[in-house]
Amino acid sequence: MTRIDAKFAALQADGKKAFVAYVMAGDPDYDTSLEIVKGLPGAGVDVIELGLPFTDPMADGPTIQLAGQRALDGGMTLQRTLDLATEFRKDDDTTPIVLMGYYNPIFSRGVDKFLVDAKAAGIDGLIVVDLPPEEDEELCIPAQAAGMNFIRLATPTTDDKRLPKVLQNTSGFVYYVSITGITGAAEAEATNVGPEVARIKAATDLPVIVGFGINTPEKSKAIASVADGAVVGSAIVSQIGAGKPVADVLAFVASLAGGAHSA
Repeated sequence: MTRIDAKFAALQADGKKAFVAYVMAGDPDYDTSLEIVKGLPGAGVDVIELGLPFTDPMADGPTIQLAGQRALDGGMTLQRTLDLATEFRKDDDTTPIVLMGYYNPIFSRGVDKFLVDAKAAGIDGLIVVDLPPEEDEELCIPAQAAGMNFIRLATPTTDDKRLPKVLQNTSGFVYYVSITGITGAAEAEATNVGPEVARIKAATDLPVIVGFGINTPEKSKAIASVADGAVVGSAIVSQIGAGKPVADVLAFVASLAGGAHSA
């Protein structure tokens, strides 16, 4: 059982919904990023999604693209991202970390070496947005064999014919993308999301967490009420990008977490 599996089992036992927060590793700089990540569990975050900076983030909107660019400009690499996770683990051995990004940096390092290093750094799961199920032999199956969850995205365009393929070999949770398009592009609506979550849950026992388009505590609560939890990324990253003090960023995160936990 991974930390992700244990976290969702504990939340289910308590009758609580999950709050997942995404931040870009190394944004706006390594030290500030580490301080923010260390503060997330205390702000109510159940699962941390740690963005891996990449030069061509095709699924990301301007907010997260700019965060990745700031991180890269500051010298952030895959190794330094793993270093950040290692530092976090010195004080927290329970909060799950999901590394979210693109396949190129992993491929460049070598899958076998990457998996050994990521496991040692305390990474619990992977979301690799440009590896479809047809490429499971590349990373998904080796990652699961190494004891990491491989989390897949489902979208409004994932129809009943495609869904079983998406769910095949997926573990940890299913990330439902509430809107079509890039991150930060529109707002999620619970009335639209609810039936889609129900459709996915009819096909899997995994928790279904909803992300994209959630930017207020009220929205976080509304989305969590029709799913197993909510993910917020762009709204948090925009606070960091605006240069808000770490305490203010974490207070904002706490308000979003409070929304999800009150669902």
